[in-house]
Amino acid sequence: MAQEPYAERLGVPWWLWLPALGIAALLAAEVHLGAPGVRSWLPYAVLLPATAAGLWWLGRIRIAVAGGELHVDDAHLPAQFVADAIPLDASGRREILGPSADPLAFVVQRPWVSGAVQVVLDDPADPTPYWVVSTRAPARLAAALLAARDNHHPHPHPGPHPGPHPG
Repeated sequence: MAQEPYAERLGVPWWLWLPALGIAALLAAEVHLGAPGVRSWLPYAVLLPATAAGLWWLGRIRIAVAGGELHVDDAHLPAQFVADAIPLDASGRREILGPSADPLAFVVQRPWVSGAVQVVLDDPADPTPYWVVSTRAPARLAAALLAARDNHHPHPHPGPHPGPHPG
């Protein structure tokens, strides 16, 4: 079975940019009221770009299955430690992240993305029981991750990995 490539960026949707920039413009207008000179345009020059930069930063997370690993932002997980990958819809994500959530779980979730994948780990050296990762295509990510696991060729000296770590 050939590995199914997967890559995604969890960008902020356009319909969230509009109200965020609108609120920034209203706040700038409040500061602008009655302020002559530089103070009349300075709030717009600061608040609108700052809001755009903040929205871009919130949507910077990249998810990929490549090189036999799951990459989520700076963290990576070798596919050999994946026991299962379970696609979750919005209600499944709410349930797994709710009151019964394991405090040792590694979670990367974005509220504007309804789907997610629960990646159950099989690594006795790692206390992390599972990862929960937001994705717009849960079934595709789960399939790509399981394919990477099934195609994994063990290294001559496999060793434990320390869990989510910068790559």
